[in-house]
Amino acid sequence: MKVLITDKINEKAKNIVAEAAQADILPTMDEETLCKTIVDYDALMVRSQTKVTKKVIEAGKNLKIIGRAGVGVDNIDLDAATANGIIVVNSPDGNTNAAAEHTVALMLAMSRNIAKAAASTKQGLWERSKFTGHEVFGKTLGVIGFGKIGHHVAEAAKALGMKIFVYDPYTTKEVVEKFGAKYIESLDELWPLCDYITVHVPKTKDTLHMINKETIAKMKKGVRLINCARGGIIEENALAEALESGQVAQAAVDVFENEPDIKDSVLVNTKGDILLTPHLGASTEEAQLNVAIDVAEQIKDVLLGGSARSAVNIPSLKPEKLEPVKDYMQLAENIGELAMQMSTGSLKGIYITVKGSLADLDVSPLETAVVKGVLSSFVNDVNYVNAPIIAKNKGLNVSTTKSNTSTDYIGSITLKLVTDTQTNTVSGALIAKDMPRIVKINGYNASIEPEKHMLLVPHENKPAMVAKVATVLGDKNINITRMNVAQNRSSEDNISIMIINTGSKVDDNTLALISSIDGIGSAKYIKLNA
Repeated sequence: MKVLITDKINEKAKNIVAEAAQADILPTMDEETLCKTIVDYDALMVRSQTKVTKKVIEAGKNLKIIGRAGVGVDNIDLDAATANGIIVVNSPDGNTNAAAEHTVALMLAMSRNIAKAAASTKQGLWERSKFTGHEVFGKTLGVIGFGKIGHHVAEAAKALGMKIFVYDPYTTKEVVEKFGAKYIESLDELWPLCDYITVHVPKTKDTLHMINKETIAKMKKGVRLINCARGGIIEENALAEALESGQVAQAAVDVFENEPDIKDSVLVNTKGDILLTPHLGASTEEAQLNVAIDVAEQIKDVLLGGSARSAVNIPSLKPEKLEPVKDYMQLAENIGELAMQMSTGSLKGIYITVKGSLADLDVSPLETAVVKGVLSSFVNDVNYVNAPIIAKNKGLNVSTTKSNTSTDYIGSITLKLVTDTQTNTVSGALIAKDMPRIVKINGYNASIEPEKHMLLVPHENKPAMVAKVATVLGDKNINITRMNVAQNRSSEDNISIMIINTGSKVDDNTLALISSIDGIGSAKYIKLNA
């Protein structure tokens, strides 16, 4: 396997990924050059300079993972990566300190006119009165986005004696108030309250031009704005106009809509009081090393068959969600594979019910695993990344229900798979921490360990059925590694199901011989990713 590293990433990243693959460090490339180069690579690691477009992603036929050594991933086409089953990871924590410190530094430098005073003093001038500034003590800071960076900025600002107002629809009033800040429910409520406003949100369709001519007009006259998040969150033309009119007293901006070509930016050319830096938020030696190591380790882990800690396009597999249910993941996938391979007809719906301890957990990772298992039986190259997208594009109904009814197991998962011709139900459970079992198939009670090769043989309850099936398998030199007879005690049809683990594949000819035995129904071979 091969990994391409570009955008001047710390060379320690190469040493880490080299444990799993050949690592090549190349200069930043344009789209056309990258498309030609990426063909041979299994992984790509970039910073913000490289644009990983849909065209690049589709050219990377072998790509399994794309890593962004930083917080944002706006230079990567997430939809294209997801559709192609490629994991996209970042380093959400690696530059937290650097970005927060730069935000506070810009706020203070802007307020005390440090950049202008330094330039004047270096010219041999003594213009002390010209650069009278403003204290932040006692002022109100509006923090939009209370993630790790926003939280860190708020901590520093609180230590400086500022009053903190927080707007973040993804956090709770209790969290904000416990921190010692005031929770603001809407941006319209926030705008007129603040002396300073700083943004710490990703660039999305919802946050693009969040601060614009209309919202600036709602702010307190003389407000001071800081943006160290992403260019485009503040509409540049609107900010320039507000600076020149005095509605915004000062601004400090580290990010731009068109980086790095900013010569024609209205912010560069405005006569307003603005402090500009060239996207330095994460530009510390410590941060660059941290994000490089973090992303390189994730790429290494994935290429070695492990999981990624910070996969931005697999929200269901975030570590905090995955950890509580990880022991059930393989079982969930196997249930999906088993139910689908039992079924005939066109798939319509995937209905999952969890019981026991699972009913108290976020089981979205298990839903993803079940869907992957179902789809893998008839879709090539399906994985945890693209399984939910493929299911949605196929118009499948997928739902998960939590049940508090009692169960004999620690936790159980039941899948009802509906096609246009039939419905099949398979249940699995852990009978101990590391002991997954298939415990029910269409009402038939069982206890069988999921293994790579399985055989389902419905049969009449009469003597010698097991022996006859075993004889056929023995004649074909197919070893039986484990066997269980599943019974439906509520049924009166006198039918049971042999569930047989075999040491190898059971071919169609052998299945036909088994199915021809008097009293045997249609035998099915099941292959699991176990």
